[in-house]
Amino acid sequence: MDGMELRDQLLASYDDQLRTEAETAHAEAVTVHGPLRLATFPGGRGLITYRDLGGADAVEVEELVAAAVAHYEVVPEVDEVEWKTRAHDDAPGLHDALLGHGFVAEDPESIMIGEAERLAVDVPLPDGVTLRQVTEGSDVYAASAMTAQVFGDSPAMAETMTKAMLGRLSLDYGMELWVAEADGQVVCAGRLEPVDGTDFAGIWGGSTREDWRGRGIYRALTAARARSALRMGKTLIHSDSTEYSRPILERYGLVKVSTTTPYVRRR
Repeated sequence: MDGMELRDQLLASYDDQLRTEAETAHAEAVTVHGPLRLATFPGGRGLITYRDLGGADAVEVEELVAAAVAHYEVVPEVDEVEWKTRAHDDAPGLHDALLGHGFVAEDPESIMIGEAERLAVDVPLPDGVTLRQVTEGSDVYAASAMTAQVFGDSPAMAETMTKAMLGRLSLDYGMELWVAEADGQVVCAGRLEPVDGTDFAGIWGGSTREDWRGRGIYRALTAARARSALRMGKTLIHSDSTEYSRPILERYGLVKVSTTTPYVRRR
């Protein structure tokens, strides 16, 4: 199989397995409107996703965006809504329609997919750095605070992230939060999200403090999560990757199959 055939096969698996109920399986509420799935998650977060837009033209796309905004306007607990776009979709006029309804485009990310076995390798850690899976509130907060700092978010966001993470851990569906620590301080963190009924597990939230980058810590944390995914019977890994993590995943055989750009609307 050549590179293009592999990419097409992995992209088809992504569209078929991950863009249906899988993305919203752990939402507090889901409303279906035409091709859209309008989900509400703990922590006041809304997500708009879909398998495709059903061949909608620009006028119909505008109507779908307007309907989604109207839906969340009367859901007071939702402060932030993300419309998750993919570059390979047929979505005429979507960019303009989203901007016209108050959404703001964030940085695009690469959709990476590959075999979990390719990531489950031995990676040496720097002296004094250890990895572990965490579940306790104080540990989850430490990971969230580090991640918020890396991404330039406020301390209040760390509190919100901690609450959402503990809520997801309490659902006991297999989500794991992993950290790397040095001298009792979290220097890297990321979570593993197995997707029920699919071959996939997702690796999300990967972040490393700037002064600890380039030492193999993120690679080691990714390898630990891949080994855990294999123990769960998941053979494929997927990730929406920044330009920091994309090259690392590519070196271990993951393939960039498309890009995704989140458009966010805040109340």
